[in-house]
Amino acid sequence: MSPARKEVFLDVDGHEVRISSPDKIVFPEPGLSKLDIVQYYLAVAEGALRGAGGRPMVLKRFVKGIDQEAFFQKRVPENHPDFIDTATLQYARGTSAEEAVIRDAAGLAWIANLGCLDLNPHPVRAEDLDHPDELRIDLDPMPGVDWTQIVDVAFIAREVLDECGLVGWPKTSGSRGLHILVRIDPRWDYPQVRLAAETLAREVENRAPGLATARWWKEERGESVFVDFNQNAKDRTVASAYSIRPLPDARVSTPLRWDEVRLRRPEEFTVLTVPGRYAENGDPHEGIDDAVGTLDGLLRLADELGPAEKAPRSGADGRRQSTMPLIEVARTKTKPEALDALEVWKSGHPSVESQLHPADVMIDGMRGSSSLWYRVRVNLQHVVEAERPPQEALIADYDPWAGKTWPGREA
Repeated sequence: MSPARKEVFLDVDGHEVRISSPDKIVFPEPGLSKLDIVQYYLAVAEGALRGAGGRPMVLKRFVKGIDQEAFFQKRVPENHPDFIDTATLQYARGTSAEEAVIRDAAGLAWIANLGCLDLNPHPVRAEDLDHPDELRIDLDPMPGVDWTQIVDVAFIAREVLDECGLVGWPKTSGSRGLHILVRIDPRWDYPQVRLAAETLAREVENRAPGLATARWWKEERGESVFVDFNQNAKDRTVASAYSIRPLPDARVSTPLRWDEVRLRRPEEFTVLTVPGRYAENGDPHEGIDDAVGTLDGLLRLADELGPAEKAPRSGADGRRQSTMPLIEVARTKTKPEALDALEVWKSGHPSVESQLHPADVMIDGMRGSSSLWYRVRVNLQHVVEAERPPQEALIADYDPWAGKTWPGREA
């Protein structure tokens, strides 16, 4: 067996790109190395750049492998090569960051070498950071929801878009859900684009009550597909087309034609299968940049629907509070720890466990100081009121800010 190489250098369209530890295995199940990941992105470069090129990007780096949490790096590394552009974004909380902007295949290879599996661009171009040119519809299935229900909701969303003069371009999320991308004229600011997305979500819910929901609180959604309009808020990013997701099978967020949406399944599209599909059929989203639309129709619909219902507020801090009987079980550093903590809690409440529905258990990934942490909550709405346990001490209590100093917190 040959010894593992320390580095290799690739000539990508005239740019020399260094790949460190090229033989390091990133996906053990299919046996994919770091160099395999780079070569995958080079094989689908035109399609991947159609989704992520020219946009400032958050670097989501899996430097310790897919079984460890990624860390999010907003600021571009200081020693970036000259073929990497940058753009300085101003964030809502008053901070700023000079983020990476890739424009060619060499940029894709460089990003992959940093340990980035999925690409997370903002919905704006580097030349205009205040006006999105992409509206993003994220169809997020709650537990218990199967692919056919997601597809039904996708076609309802397409119907609403058609009526508003917009063209939707579907792709698998690379996990369980579906994304629909809409190119728009960059004339509206973030609040207007988010309002348009929320209006679409509300209209989809109106047309398919029980099937789809625009409810913000997870515990109020039931077994439905959440039309996540908040992905259009400023500072939010989603995995773009042809992104590799950190699942054991190296699944890919893959563009689809509408006539494929009912026939194909997310698990079909992986690093091993997508390059062949791409070489044979091209990119189903090839025409997306020629289908730029206006938000006028959705914003007119927003006026017709009127203001959205807001969740009730309570407490001195004015935070929105759910009306559901909800308790928090654990806060953990990793998802496996969250699952373990949930099982410990269930074992202590066997009569409650038997009454829970799949959608009653919520494990939410939360953004910490530089990584993700997990919150485990249980909705007791289906539990007989007399048997509902009160909020108890958490099974596991992880502090994502431990050792850090933040305004209003002790170090």
